[in-house]
Amino acid sequence: MTKKEKVEFVVTKLEELYPTTPIPLDHKNPYTLLIAVLLSAQCTDVRVNKITPILFKKADNPYDMIKLSVEEIKEIIRPCGLSPMKSKGIYGLSHILIDKHNGSVPQSFESLEELPAVGHKTASVVMAQAFGFPAFPVDTHIHRLMHRWALTSGKNVVQTEKDAKRLFDEAMWNKLHLQIIFFGREHCPARSHNATSCPICSEIGRRELFS
Repeated sequence: MTKKEKVEFVVTKLEELYPTTPIPLDHKNPYTLLIAVLLSAQCTDVRVNKITPILFKKADNPYDMIKLSVEEIKEIIRPCGLSPMKSKGIYGLSHILIDKHNGSVPQSFESLEELPAVGHKTASVVMAQAFGFPAFPVDTHIHRLMHRWALTSGKNVVQTEKDAKRLFDEAMWNKLHLQIIFFGREHCPARSHNATSCPICSEIGRRELFS
């Protein structure tokens, strides 16, 4: 099975399984999405979605967020983990958005990645899902599955992202990265993965066996 054939099969199967791709983090604007993605680092989306309504009831914009103290933010987001770093990041980036961007989330990778606690993956999600800019955010699910499907040999998410962007058409990046995440969670987990029952791994293995 050639790499091109794998790519075509993966795209077809994911579209069949996940024709629609709702954003898994609850939000109502670019700012709340930015905060939710920041909170999702080393935390499940389910837990983030339980915490953000509490936080956003007090502050769903940078102007209200800076009225809270770092300690108040930390107490609210504590269940998401890494609360000392995340609370400082939320408070700090809210100030910067007001001071440098008129209270709005900037629409560029460079400006987003200058914000405290915002890395390339977080910036990519915001650019893709808030602004529709072509991006391919790579998380642990995507990194794992790209390796399992032999679509990358990258040692880190940076190389995996480069390979994904090279293999898949740009027009499908924003939807495809969510489809892969959904698939990884439902069918292709890190542990107790059964390749013979996995809708993609089983077929790739079968085709390679008889090719």
